[in-house]
Amino acid sequence: MEFVKAHGTGNDFVVVEDLVDRLEITAAQVRAICERHFGIGADGLIRICPGTAAAFFMDYRNADGSVAEMCGNGVRVVGKYLADRGLATGELDLETRAGVKHLRLHCGNDGNVDRVTVDMGPPSFDPAGVPVLAPAGATATPGAPLTADLPVDGEAVTVTALSMGNPHAVVLVDDVDAAPVTTLGPRIEAHAAFPKRANVEFVQLVDRASVRQRTWERGVGETLACGTGACAVAVACHTRGLTGPRVAVELRGGCLELEWHPGGSVRMTGPAVEVAHGTIDACLLEHAR
Repeated sequence: MEFVKAHGTGNDFVVVEDLVDRLEITAAQVRAICERHFGIGADGLIRICPGTAAAFFMDYRNADGSVAEMCGNGVRVVGKYLADRGLATGELDLETRAGVKHLRLHCGNDGNVDRVTVDMGPPSFDPAGVPVLAPAGATATPGAPLTADLPVDGEAVTVTALSMGNPHAVVLVDDVDAAPVTTLGPRIEAHAAFPKRANVEFVQLVDRASVRQRTWERGVGETLACGTGACAVAVACHTRGLTGPRVAVELRGGCLELEWHPGGSVRMTGPAVEVAHGTIDACLLEHAR
C-alpha cells in the first residue's frame, strides 16, 4: 500500500490514494499504521476514493480507528495531494461525511499548492444535531450555540457546544499553556452530555482579532492543530461577542485564518505540507489483521 505522510499545521496524516475504490482498511490496521512507535505515526488516516456527490471523497479515520465525519486540516491536505498530481486545479469540490466542501487552492513559488482556503459550511447550533444534551436549566439563545455549565468531577465547566459537521465543546481559559488539556479534555470528550463524544477546544483570548487554541481531539488525544476546532472557536467567540468576524487562531502547529459572518459559511485558510512518501510493509497490515 503506497502512502504519503502530510500535515496541516502539525495535524498529521497518512494519506492513501484509492481512486479505484478497492482497499478495505480495518480499524485495527488504521491503529497500527497511526501508532507512532511501531507504525508510521499519525493523528489519522485519509483514504482518497471516488465520490458520489463530487469527484473525490475523503474517507477519514481517527488514530483509534474510529470513523470521523470531517477533518478541516485533512481537507486541505487532500486538496494539495490532488492538485500536485494534476487531478485538480484552481478550485475543487471534495465530498466528506459532513457534506461537500469547496476548496480554493493557492500555489507557492514552486508551483505546488502550499495553502488552501476551505468553505467549511455553516455551523450548526441545534443541540440535537451536535449532538449535545443540555444540562437541566440550560437554554439556548436563538441563532447562537448552547453555552452551559457541565458538571465534571464535582465542578462546573462552562462549554459552548456546536457542530462543524462534527461535535465541538469550546472552553475559555486564562492561559492556554496551563490549561488541563490532557486531564479535563478526555472527561469532556466522554461526558454524558455528548452522546457521540466531542472534540474539546481550550481557548485563550489575545484580542478581538486573535486567539490561542489547544485541542483534545475525539479518538486521538491532544493534537497540534484541529481545523474544525478552529472553526468552532471562531464561531463560539464571535457569537459571545469576544471577537470580530475575522480571527487568527494560533495553534501549537501553526496559524489558521478564519472568517465567519452570522448566517453564513465558515471560511478557513491554512497550510498543507507533504513530508514523505513510501510503501506500507505488508507485515504491518497482516499483523494488524
